[in-house]
Amino acid sequence: MSSQKTNIKEVIRERSPEKREEKYNEYVKENTPKKSWLFNLCKAFVIGGAICTLGQLLINLYMMTGMDKETASLYNTVSLVFLSILFTGLNLYQKLGNFAGAGSLVPITGFANSVAAPAIEFKEEGQVFGIGSKIFTIAGPVILYGVFCSWVLGMLYWIGKLMGIVG
Repeated sequence: MSSQKTNIKEVIRERSPEKREEKYNEYVKENTPKKSWLFNLCKAFVIGGAICTLGQLLINLYMMTGMDKETASLYNTVSLVFLSILFTGLNLYQKLGNFAGAGSLVPITGFANSVAAPAIEFKEEGQVFGIGSKIFTIAGPVILYGVFCSWVLGMLYWIGKLMGIVG
């Protein structure tokens, strides 16, 4: 192709489907931001590690108040979910996710964000048709397949015990 930057209008005007696809691919390649995978990996590692460190600090803080480890872990989970939903509501979690990439998907905070974000996005549509129907848009399949896989694996384990395969 030419050394000039591809214009989207050129892509649209192109009659030949093959040429149009070729021009479109060139346009996408020119306009897709170039990011360093190593830099992205480091950002994800640092942010994910910071979230996990915050979780450990909360557990230590709760244990200093006299709680046992199990109760402190429970309070830690509730605290991280609360902070995740709060940051989602303040539109800070999405900014963190844009910066950190996969590092923001630490299981408990990422899951809380995936439940809260659609609910907040569709709140103008009302309690039932907005929040109620959209709250599990992303998290619903995770919950469904998680429960289903747990059931299947539980059945296989039970059958294995009956047959003497599993001890």
